[in-house]
Amino acid sequence: MAHIHWFPGHIAKAQRDLKEKLSLVDIVIEVLDARIPYSSAYKNIQNLIGNKSRLILLNKADLSDPKYNDLWAEKIEEESCASVIVTDLNNQKDINLIIDKIIEITNPIMLELVKKGLLPRAARSMVVGMPNVGKSSTINKLIRKGKTKTGAKAGVTRQQQWVRINRKIELLDTPGIIPTVQDDQKQAIKLACVNSIGENAYEAEFVARELIKLIQEAGYEEFLRQYYKVEGEITLENIALARKWIIKGANPDIGRTSQFILSNFREGKIGKITLEKPN
Repeated sequence: MAHIHWFPGHIAKAQRDLKEKLSLVDIVIEVLDARIPYSSAYKNIQNLIGNKSRLILLNKADLSDPKYNDLWAEKIEEESCASVIVTDLNNQKDINLIIDKIIEITNPIMLELVKKGLLPRAARSMVVGMPNVGKSSTINKLIRKGKTKTGAKAGVTRQQQWVRINRKIELLDTPGIIPTVQDDQKQAIKLACVNSIGENAYEAEFVARELIKLIQEAGYEEFLRQYYKVEGEITLENIALARKWIIKGANPDIGRTSQFILSNFREGKIGKITLEKPN
């Protein structure tokens, strides 16, 4: 059976890099993909961040099924004891919500530092998450609110710059990449579907076939049928035939169809789909 391949050396390096950055901040902004909130969450996050404050963003809400977003947010908030915001980074209001929540969470931490006789300073924050969940987009949107670079801090390489979002928040302008899980193939397939795993780690045909199953199991079969105009069983072969994508020997072009379906799902063209339910 085809499966997702892993690169343990890369994962170990990602963990080391992340721990180094985490030692510099007061609050961690963790980004999840609203289409797969469970699979895009790092199960050992608490071990990584220790007692740091955490704000969780349930991102890409513009691509997920709206009826599950708030339900997932409530569940994650209850289980993590962290604040959760449902975000669509195309919406400026969501960026303002994130900034307000960071200030709310870090104010007590900053007051405690002053009580200890330290000089007042802005709270230091960083954005972390699995690959391609929207970390860089979050950073870029926040940076547009405050474009002043404040330079390197002690213990940070020169490439890692801090940006002052406002007088109360500084943001590390490089994301913390959370290493992808190694031991759960079902989770890995979902991460591949949303492009959180490099394409070298899997075969597009395998993941596309699994994605069709996942969409059907999640209750969105009609979305597939309507978008691809397929009658009968929904398969890569039938989708290719419906689009008249034929290669030598009158065979359906499975390679092209696989890439097409993965791209359609990732861009939200098939419909607003959540692959994991909060129960």
